[in-house]
Amino acid sequence: MDQVKLKSLLNQVADGSVSPDEAVARLRSLPFEDLGFAKVDHHRNLRKGYPETVFAAGKTPAQVVEIVTRIREHGSNVLVTRCNSEVVAAVLAAHPDAEFCEAARAVRIQVVPLKKLRGYVAIVCAGTSDIPVAEEAAVTCEALGSRIKRIYDVGVAGIHRLLDQRNHLDKAHAIVVCAGMEGALPSVVAGLVEKPVIAVPTSIGYGASFGGIAALLGMLNSCASGLAVVNIDNGFGAGVLASIINRIANHK
Repeated sequence: MDQVKLKSLLNQVADGSVSPDEAVARLRSLPFEDLGFAKVDHHRNLRKGYPETVFAAGKTPAQVVEIVTRIREHGSNVLVTRCNSEVVAAVLAAHPDAEFCEAARAVRIQVVPLKKLRGYVAIVCAGTSDIPVAEEAAVTCEALGSRIKRIYDVGVAGIHRLLDQRNHLDKAHAIVVCAGMEGALPSVVAGLVEKPVIAVPTSIGYGASFGGIAALLGMLNSCASGLAVVNIDNGFGAGVLASIINRIANHK
């Protein structure tokens, strides 16, 4: 339940069209709903401005479907990340209007229209292999109302490709940069622009990349200012942070 719906419910109680008992029944699942295997945080929309996201990894398809259904029934948009094929099939069977974002490995359902924020978040990735993580960030930003500009395959091995996109980088409210291998791209971007840069190390690379640890350490040791780093492959976390920055920029 978002702020608009909560105010509407309170007004209905005030004018007598909804009884106090009925209002209590509607609010019973706040702050959370206990499903036994999960406690669904319906209060998050009021608290944070966006609903709980479902992390599908480690959950059964039936569990994911139940959580998605409960979130939807409470009038919130739904985003499910890290979906395997079984989860996707189960969610689409239960909710045929759901949209599968294959590159991001995510499923989303729009229950209420999104108010699009002004400006955009730039989503940058070093190579094509980094696109799944970048797309997770992009889909997350879109789910939270942010417009996005994709700037893909602009790694430091061909730096002229990045410099060709300088105008788009400068106009963004926030920039998410995904890179594997040695993880150098976020430092380069942060050294070029005045906007906040969120670095996402990916698990892409040869043996000595240690599944993204080399990129993570490189980003943490960056000499570029205005650079924050999230965990390996955490496109979702980067997307949320970028959208919060974008929301703040819209309030200025």
